[in-house]
Amino acid sequence: MKSNQRCCTPSLRTLFWMFLKIGSTAWGGFMPLIAVIQNYVKKNNLLKEQEILDAIFLASVLPGPMAFNVVVGVGYRLRGIKGALVCGLGALLPTFMLVLGLSIAYFRWGQIPVIDRLFMGFTPAMVAIVVSAAWSMGRKAIAGVPQLIISVAACAVLVGIGGFYSTIGIVLGSGLVGWLLFRDRRIIPRKPPKPQLTVQSPPERQSSTRFLSVSMLPIMGLLTVQPALVLKLFTTFATLSLTLFGSGYVFIPIIQDLVVNSHSWVTNKEFIDGLAISQITPGPILITSAFIGYKAAGFLGALSATVGMFLPPALLMLVGTYFLDSLKNSTGIKAALEGVRPAVVGMLIAAAFVVSQTIPPYWASAIIFTAALVAIIRFRVEVALIIPLAGLVGLALY
Repeated sequence: MKSNQRCCTPSLRTLFWMFLKIGSTAWGGFMPLIAVIQNYVKKNNLLKEQEILDAIFLASVLPGPMAFNVVVGVGYRLRGIKGALVCGLGALLPTFMLVLGLSIAYFRWGQIPVIDRLFMGFTPAMVAIVVSAAWSMGRKAIAGVPQLIISVAACAVLVGIGGFYSTIGIVLGSGLVGWLLFRDRRIIPRKPPKPQLTVQSPPERQSSTRFLSVSMLPIMGLLTVQPALVLKLFTTFATLSLTLFGSGYVFIPIIQDLVVNSHSWVTNKEFIDGLAISQITPGPILITSAFIGYKAAGFLGALSATVGMFLPPALLMLVGTYFLDSLKNSTGIKAALEGVRPAVVGMLIAAAFVVSQTIPPYWASAIIFTAALVAIIRFRVEVALIIPLAGLVGLALY
């Protein structure tokens, strides 16, 4: 089978286990998680490269945790609303359970010692994963000199300036440049996508709606226990999530002010320790919401805060994906995406550079990075094996 073709659509159970593995190995934040997703999707021929890039574009211009929104978008393209729910749950469950377990230990026994050498091995491996994703996506997205210039410019802006406004500016600016450069071309350097697998007949839409509604019943049931506090946690984090554009790091001061000063759910030291716990577990940094929710209202508080942080933006992502698919036959949209896709590659390269600054300056780091990069690109080894092996090598060599 050619690499640019899709294989048969995987079952919901297969998708769940696939994204459970992704969620268990995605250390390092937004772009490393995107790189892990890209590795799995490409290895299993689930989507075309440009479809992943389109999901990244949409997640970049919508509010909420970007990496999780990409997961939801990929799941929706594969199996509709059910696929989005299953993939999102699979990706978020490992980090939620880890943060919950560490939160319980923290509030019972105090400060948790971090196994530094283990995580020293993770960092060069994550850089290798991001570099491999940039290489793979770049081969498709960079079709000429204009795309190369866009990619280099995006990388330079993100490395040189960084921050929330730079991320939004790169996405919108590259889209505008793509529209200006490619809108008058008779042939855009990509074939129009085949009809999406997510187009559902009315009965399927009704089935998906029922499935989503039933899945929300346990969440609604949370409101029957400590309803005021649980509801407050949900609404607070839901409001935050709908105002979050760009990296989760940008909103740390805002979250800190709300949960420490306004609501007094955690102390300032506990908040900082919660951030540290979210950093040593896979998944997005905004899973800190589970730590805060647990301190405020136990398990139900952790669940409510997490749902509030991730569910509302995911619903927006579903709506956005549906309309993006409807608009993609527009020449203007195609041209804009021609500019955004190489910009995403540049953002990946920038992410690799930024993360590489935290690599321990030892010869072991070069060995781990090189071995991981060769294993992924040459032998297509799954990152589910790369990350834990890198950690073990880190324990042995550092």
